[in-house]
Amino acid sequence: MRRPLPCLLAALIALLSAAATPASAQIAKLPAEVRDKIAAMGAKLDGELVRSTMAVFAPLAEATPAPAGVTVSKDVSYGPDPLNTIDLYRPMGKQDMPIIVFVHGGAFVRGDKNGNGPIYGNVARWFARHGILAVNANYRLAPKSPWPAGGEDVGKIVAWLRAHGAAYGGAPGRIFVIGHSAGATHVASYILDAALQPKEGPGVAGAVLISGSYRVTAETLSPEAKAYFGADASQFAARSPITHVNESKVPLMIVTAEYDPVFLATPSLELAALVCARDGKCPRMAWLKGHNHISEVASFDTADQALGEEILDFIASSR
Repeated sequence: MRRPLPCLLAALIALLSAAATPASAQIAKLPAEVRDKIAAMGAKLDGELVRSTMAVFAPLAEATPAPAGVTVSKDVSYGPDPLNTIDLYRPMGKQDMPIIVFVHGGAFVRGDKNGNGPIYGNVARWFARHGILAVNANYRLAPKSPWPAGGEDVGKIVAWLRAHGAAYGGAPGRIFVIGHSAGATHVASYILDAALQPKEGPGVAGAVLISGSYRVTAETLSPEAKAYFGADASQFAARSPITHVNESKVPLMIVTAEYDPVFLATPSLELAALVCARDGKCPRMAWLKGHNHISEVASFDTADQALGEEILDFIASSR
């Protein structure tokens, strides 16, 4: 398939423009040793990088006081599988709040909403601190639950929130879904692939895709991804979220980190290019200076609020 080069160039220009905004430099607010450790890890993604980055950021998140006036409802079921659970962070005394859903990564085969100490709950805490009903989600994992289980579970969460979100003070018509890494792939699958949506559409006001993989190919298929997407190459195009970009008009924000590995940075640019071609304008993009694939979300609820502030503005502008 030929790539739309002019649109890709436009996406790159948008990306570089985002890099020049003040918010992208907030990693400078973190201790120098934190910045140095992330830079020293480089642009890669492996188990050691995940563990090392979590070890750097967990103490920062733990040192941040819990948000006042926020109650947490743990392990609320949204579906029949034991992994179909969410934690809801509710700012008390507020009604008709936007709703944020955070879908963590884990290479399609692992990951838990509370499996890394304060990380990934830090994302939900930060948004609740800013007056948003925030949801931290689990979903079914491969190999037990292969494609399209992840995308289906995103849809189940959205359906549950549309039915029950108001009881927690949320606005069911203002749901925004954030996915990171494999979670971004699942979110993209749901919001782009009409076959995974109810007939009335995805039911979300916007989506934020953080360093996901959006095109499945035999060359880039890891063993973990193979456990989810399968080994039949004839199915890869249909199972790639990017194939379905013209089936959706959901507002998108696409995020990459300076130290994202190439195999994750490239799909984000390709997706942005296709959205440029689809809409006649490029989607909102954020480039996170000094961050790697893990620190971009581990930094929530620390002194570096860059991505959170960008997402808050995206929510405010998506009306």
